[in-house]
Amino acid sequence: MKKWLIADYHCDVLSKMLTQPGISFLDAPELDVNWQRLQTGNIGLQAFAVYLPEVLGRGKFEHVMSQLEIYRTKVERNNERPEGTQTLLWREQLTQEAGQPHPWGLLTLEGVDGLEGNLFYLEICYRMGVRIVGITWNYANWAADGIMEQRGAGLTEKGRQLVQRCNQIGMLLDVSHLSEKGFWELADLSERPFIASHSNSFTVCPNVRNLKDDQIRAIITRDGRIGLTFVPWFVKQEGDVKIEHLLPHIEQICSLGGQHHLMLGSDFDGIPTYIEQLEHAGHYPNLINTLCKHYDESLVRGWIWGNGMSYLSKNLPEIEPVGKR
Repeated sequence: MKKWLIADYHCDVLSKMLTQPGISFLDAPELDVNWQRLQTGNIGLQAFAVYLPEVLGRGKFEHVMSQLEIYRTKVERNNERPEGTQTLLWREQLTQEAGQPHPWGLLTLEGVDGLEGNLFYLEICYRMGVRIVGITWNYANWAADGIMEQRGAGLTEKGRQLVQRCNQIGMLLDVSHLSEKGFWELADLSERPFIASHSNSFTVCPNVRNLKDDQIRAIITRDGRIGLTFVPWFVKQEGDVKIEHLLPHIEQICSLGGQHHLMLGSDFDGIPTYIEQLEHAGHYPNLINTLCKHYDESLVRGWIWGNGMSYLSKNLPEIEPVGKR
């Protein structure tokens, strides 16, 4: 089996560890992404989303901070625990050699509900290491409507202020889960390329969470990225889902000009069912081998690693001079 570096832009490990405090990041079988599986899958970068499950009320900053603390104490490596991730904060870090034994950890927000409408909380998250913000989960919050909110509204005035503040401080933006109207408003406001961290093609599988062709083109035009996701019902409407069923999504995105804008966004630990032979992060070699049966190796390397990393090397903030802020 080929063993190449993987960059995955979305998993929900932190919220699972928040609601199941007894599990260990080292080797807990309950986690699709744990330290052992990062090693087996040869993960070079893993994004960890801060997601507030509905059971927590989805609106308290203390739950955001709790997940950032879980990351700091249980996932990120330190002197007491040499196994763990190295947090990626600045583009200059990417001049270092990535990969084993310390993959990059990238912190993201999946919905700003927990910021409680307070933009100072956004600043705190940035200082705590968060570098990508998704405006919503599926429903409405103080900043915008999510994709499953029936009224389909866009950004609120406070949401527009949020986008503008993200532009100012160097926080990148994620449109997965955002309403269509919100997508286009964010596209107009964002000064940097944005991503859809875990969304597939609506043309191939008409799930509301997938991207329509004009949205895919907009992301490509702005040199953003689209994270191919493993959520079975985003891949295929019914029946068993195999790795090969991801191929039509790849074909559609590439047909729109996205061969250098496609990356991975698994949604591991956020899904109850899986693509066959892709049930956890240790199974990435199965994905690579399937892709290499159909595509040139240079394309595959781009999708699983290069495209996602080139986005960060261009768009992460630069290290701030002492005393700048």
